Amino acid sequence: MPEKTAEELLKDVFHAKHADVAVKHSRNMVGDYQKSEWADAAAKGGKFIQAVMKALWVRAGEKVPPAKEFSVGALIDKLQQKPAAAGIPDTIKLTIPRACRFAYEIASNRGARHDADEIDANEMDAKTVVDVCSWILSEMVRFSQKGLDPAGAKARVEGLMRRRFPFTEEIDSRVYTELGRSAPDTALGILFHIYPKRMPEAELIESLERHGYKRHNASVAVQRLRPYVDTDASGNVRLRNTGVRKAESLILHAD
Repeated sequence: MPEKTAEELLKDVFHAKHADVAVKHSRNMVGDYQKSEWADAAAKGGKFIQAVMKALWVRAGEKVPPAKEFSVGALIDKLQQKPAAAGIPDTIKLTIPRACRFAYEIASNRGARHDADEIDANEMDAKTVVDVCSWILSEMVRFSQKGLDPAGAKARVEGLMRRRFPFTEEIDSRVYTELGRSAPDTALGILFHIYPKRMPEAELIESLERHGYKRHNASVAVQRLRPYVDTDASGNVRLRNTGVRKAESLILHAD
């Protein structure tokens, strides 16, 4: 039988709705980080933490408050104030919430506390949020699977968090990617970076040439993308869902 997904592992202990939402946001967070979208990655990390705190609160036997009354900090404080007689494991009551508070503070204040003449800390902030959220998800999987050691839990969520450094970078509007080992895969990586925007075919070919491919090979590669892109009347291409899935698969299986 195939191994369970992260969502399935979490649902053995945590409410299904919150498990699904948490894993969804973790995937989106990592995807944004890999595209060097630091602020978006941090924001998705904040949403991940919100879902995690809801899962912990329900696991503690409580109901999630209405949206207008929901506060990550308030739930963390209330969990920590639960009496020992409640029998809530320290992982749920203290350990994970403390990590959530740290990461949420960074995610919620990205860019707001840095002086204009300081080094842009957005990338550093995003990396910290992604790393802490990765640990939180692994710890939740470990807790939900009794007897599974930390290394085993980490391995189970590795597919979500693999290669947590960016695959792409943009320099003066020129996109460079390390994704893929062929011209078509490189083209997918470039389009994935700018998604959902479009790029003129001629510009995509020039970008492939900057990656070291000869013009003929670059042109052929763009033609081979037909199953994965939509081309408008002006010759501008954008990834379709098939292309997004293909790019995500390349990321998942990257060395």
